Amino acid sequence: MNRRTRNVLFTGALLSCCVAAGCASDPTRGYSFESSYSTDVRTVHVPIFENPTFARGVEIELTDAIIKEIQRVTPWTVVAAESAQTSLTGRITEAELRRLSTGRGTGIAQELAYSVTVEFEWKDNRTGRVLTSRRGFRASDTFVPARGVGERIEHGQRGAVQRLARDIVAELRSNW
Repeated sequence: MNRRTRNVLFTGALLSCCVAAGCASDPTRGYSFESSYSTDVRTVHVPIFENPTFARGVEIELTDAIIKEIQRVTPWTVVAAESAQTSLTGRITEAELRRLSTGRGTGIAQELAYSVTVEFEWKDNRTGRVLTSRRGFRASDTFVPARGVGERIEHGQRGAVQRLARDIVAELRSNW
């Protein structure tokens, strides 16, 4: 075996040891291939978010998106309130439209952003302890209503709601 081959084998073995040492079954102690969502929780209840804003229907779309995201990425099951170990409740505090750009010659909006701001609380129904709580949690998405593209406001609203649902469910991960 020549020197170059020995060096390659030694480097490969060293890297293998480093990678193996980096993996751990406990995510607080290194890399892990286990779920980062709590294994203590098996069920969650998600009632329709409150919506005192003038943006009607956003609360239903957001709640539906959160439920689908929980079913897609977590090991939990969404159930009725009486059989749930935890509850995720929330309130839409703001839904707004912002102009991002205007046409040079016309002054008409070329690109808009739809933003949704919420506050939410994830609570353990067994102990009454709040697991996660956030205020002023916001997501937005852009759309182009200008002639030629003509995207409707629902396009921006749907994008903001989907992004917000992904971000809220990501906030429910276990504390590292």
